[in-house]
Amino acid sequence: MAGRLFSLVGPSGAGKDTLLARALAARPDIHFVRRVVTRPERQNDEPFEGVSELEFLRRMHNNLFAFSWQAHGLFYGIPKSELAGLETGQDVIFNGSRAALPGIRMRYPDLQILLVTANPEVRAKRLAGRGRESEANILQRLKREAPLAAGLQAIEICNNHSVEHATEALLQALEPVSAKRSIR
Repeated sequence: MAGRLFSLVGPSGAGKDTLLARALAARPDIHFVRRVVTRPERQNDEPFEGVSELEFLRRMHNNLFAFSWQAHGLFYGIPKSELAGLETGQDVIFNGSRAALPGIRMRYPDLQILLVTANPEVRAKRLAGRGRESEANILQRLKREAPLAAGLQAIEICNNHSVEHATEALLQALEPVSAKRSIR
């Protein structure tokens, strides 16, 4: 039996990393993909492997990625080795990009998309709390809305208020179809 592949997507400040960390703590059986990204690793950031652009392109040339994409001037890749558990029935989740989903869906037609959302005021407060960007940069981010491509279906997880409630919604989305129940 094959595992399920999930892509967690959403705008900056929606709380993807927070929800993902909490869900994975509750469900250690799900494999979280460690992406390869062309930026330096930072303490207290999402777990990823930071590489140079040259190293990224070398890996891409050697066909080491299941898929890759570019966003915001960076390259992102999902190593093929990170998806190996799918063949043995393990569920796998990765932090994805809304713009890359159509291409990924072509390679993985059973991809399940989880869209984390939050209103702009909540996102602005979260982004400001990170202390990594100026107010002007935060406003630019908030203007950069990227809807899902036409025809893509997603399970939406609203993270405007209680992180506990949003985490429960994410955990419900990760349950096998036969175990799902309504969260209100």
